[in-house]
Amino acid sequence: MLCLALLGLSMLLGLSAGAPLCLSRQLRVQGNYVLGGLFPLGLAEEETGLCDRTQPNTTTCTRLSSLGLLWALAGKMAVEEINRGSSLLPGLLLGYDFFDTCSDPVVAMKPSLMFMAKAGSRNVPAHCNYTQYQPRVLAVIGPHSSELALITGKLFGFFLIPQVSYGASMDRLSDREAFPSFFRTVPSDRVQATAMVELLLTLHWNWVASLGSDEEYGRQGLSLFSSLANSRGICIAQEGLVPVPGATGEQLGTMWEVLRQVNQSSVEVVVLFSSARAARALFSYSIHYRLSPKVWVASEAWLTSDLVMTLPGIAQVGTVLGFLQRGAPMPDFSSYVQSRLAMAADPAFCASLDSKQPGLEEHVVGPRCPQCDHISLDNVSIGLLHHQTFAVYSAVYAVAQALHNTLLCSTWGCSTQESVQPWQLLENMYNMSFRVRGLTLQFDTSGNVDMGYDLKLWVWQDQMPELRTVGSFDGHLQLQLSQMNWHTPRNTMPMSQCSRRCEEGQVRRVKGFHSCCYDCVDCMAGSYQRSPDDLLCTQCEQDQWSPDKSLRCFPRRPKFLAWGELATLLLLVLLGLALGLVLAALGLFIWHWDSPLVQASGGPRACFGLACLGLVCLSALLFPGRPSPAHCLAQQPMLHLPLAGFLSTLVLQAAEVFVESELPPSWAARLRSHLRGPQAWLAVLLAVLVEAALCAWSLGAFPPEVVTDWQVLPTEALVHCRLRSWVGFGLLHAANATLASLCFLGTFLVHSRPGRYNGARSLTFATLAYFITWISFVPLFANVHMLHRPAVQMGASLLCALGILVTFHLPKCYLLLWQPENNTPEFFLGGVPGDARGRGGSRGGQETEQKPVTPDPVALPH
Repeated sequence: MLCLALLGLSMLLGLSAGAPLCLSRQLRVQGNYVLGGLFPLGLAEEETGLCDRTQPNTTTCTRLSSLGLLWALAGKMAVEEINRGSSLLPGLLLGYDFFDTCSDPVVAMKPSLMFMAKAGSRNVPAHCNYTQYQPRVLAVIGPHSSELALITGKLFGFFLIPQVSYGASMDRLSDREAFPSFFRTVPSDRVQATAMVELLLTLHWNWVASLGSDEEYGRQGLSLFSSLANSRGICIAQEGLVPVPGATGEQLGTMWEVLRQVNQSSVEVVVLFSSARAARALFSYSIHYRLSPKVWVASEAWLTSDLVMTLPGIAQVGTVLGFLQRGAPMPDFSSYVQSRLAMAADPAFCASLDSKQPGLEEHVVGPRCPQCDHISLDNVSIGLLHHQTFAVYSAVYAVAQALHNTLLCSTWGCSTQESVQPWQLLENMYNMSFRVRGLTLQFDTSGNVDMGYDLKLWVWQDQMPELRTVGSFDGHLQLQLSQMNWHTPRNTMPMSQCSRRCEEGQVRRVKGFHSCCYDCVDCMAGSYQRSPDDLLCTQCEQDQWSPDKSLRCFPRRPKFLAWGELATLLLLVLLGLALGLVLAALGLFIWHWDSPLVQASGGPRACFGLACLGLVCLSALLFPGRPSPAHCLAQQPMLHLPLAGFLSTLVLQAAEVFVESELPPSWAARLRSHLRGPQAWLAVLLAVLVEAALCAWSLGAFPPEVVTDWQVLPTEALVHCRLRSWVGFGLLHAANATLASLCFLGTFLVHSRPGRYNGARSLTFATLAYFITWISFVPLFANVHMLHRPAVQMGASLLCALGILVTFHLPKCYLLLWQPENNTPEFFLGGVPGDARGRGGSRGGQETEQKPVTPDPVALPH
């Protein structure tokens, strides 16, 4: 609609493309204080080759830059508004003197030197002290590009003339020591590069190519972006410089090689920090050789450039995204441009300009903008809403505000000071805040303003893309993903990653030189992934555990032979059975105390042995439950001391059998009296004392201790009694094994007499049960998992007691209960039928009616 309105006004005024205007003569106005201006009003033909100049002669720019002209008109509009108003500079007039830079340092230097000339002259005198020096301009607006600002900034910085750029964004210009008088109404490239990095991170693009134009702006922007990207974990797959127009064949070959590498790699995103001319050259190559489309993240310098946007076939390059600085809207700028062009077509107005502005120095600097006098309204309609128009407008207001502060102006007027030196104005610009169209701006210590960015996306309408806002950046990135269009067939967002994202519980094992190229490795049990960017798994603490591919560690639970476990319950049932049998046998022996069977089994010694066997069973209760120091100390003595007492009674029993069967009757009678008398208890006491001494030595020299083993179980902490010496443990078993061996040797070869009870056989089987149990226990205990050792010891002691009961005591209990007729002296004690002891041997038993026989006195117990 705006273009149609402008074209209608053009027809109304009778303008045509060939009608001469006096627009170029409106670029200079006199005033109390004059502002210099550097604008890219013209463009040099690419084939002219400004870099090949051999003489410092005049350079002419033949093509019009519509944007540069509009920016100059925005500066002119701001000056006229300030002069009409009364708030900033009441009673004073600002003048301006705008020149063309042709976007080239050679062209920009001549007007810059003109600005430095003494007021009223075109000479730059040499002085020792320039404090009182008054140049032709009080401040300079521009230039647009960083390439030019690096040159003019040094020059104006020497004279401390304030310079406010509306487009030079290179971060190097923030150096106050190198550029003491430089300011700008656009953010630094550091902010733009930070926004680019945030965009890549948000869209999960960590594998990108980075290109920059082969000039100061592109090289520094590329370096700045690369350093920020690397610090945030983004990998630069390829990095290269794009030659500017007029480059050598070797440089063009380098550009083709960079494009070829980008095209052949898996990179889908390219960050291009470049001037508009270099970007146009790059895309020309890309379109010509039909390279695959990519996502191009654009720097502000070429994002809105007509040079790039109007390139034939530009839609083939892919998706173009970039950040554009914000500013206050200027809806009245379009009507202002229309009025200026209409006035430039008025002959009477043009004649008045000639009379008001005599002595234009075009014979020195050349025509200001000859091509500006041969335009139509439609030539500039496209750039009327350009974002940088506000930057020019606000730059003029910044200088006006500084002059207002320097002259101590109020609504009634300013001070009567006749002149202001540029350095005096500069003092009031540091950290200065000013308002432009309701927006408050402030220069920081580096001369930059803090302005936000809008994220723009190229959306094609016919052959010309339009800019669609799809996000914003104010220190934090906000995206509107639903508004984004991609170059992919199904409009899916491209992915640009060297390696897939690792799953949870996996860390990255970097391969090659780029941290973004990696293999995903599972975190094994006992380690975990602390953060998504970890390169190594973090080990859990000693008291923690974790499964494979874990994100955290879990506390270990203590593990021991608990009372409620199935194995413990089964062993307790076995304990109940063994202890019940022991008590039943002991009860029977006490009830039939005087019977030949009990007397033949040792009488009191048999009951003592059964009591010891009961203590062996009860010692198994020390193994379940959480171990304590007292439990650890008591386990072995409570098992081995009763066992030694019981085995000593078996040894005495075996000795009786051996004496009676293998020795002559005279010797047997004498030894039998000792083996059945009180002296026999001394042997039992000696065996127990020896075992007690071994226990005391073992516990004193190698005391067991309660330890917590964090490594033996994967998820739990094993709490157990640690055996400190196998020697001490073996000696305790060796003492009892010696007793069992003596018993076995004493009965193994004994031949029992026919018709009598074979006591040797029951003793042999009892010792065999002992040996089988404990010989099986030793290798099992040594090789079984430490978790199961308490259960093995508990089971071995119970099986030993049961084995002895089954082989030695239960057959006798069977005779007492179900074969009482065999409970006779002649069957057990070697007597004859009708013996007195035989009659009383079984309470309630039947008395024999046989003829009494005098018993053998040595066969009866005393």
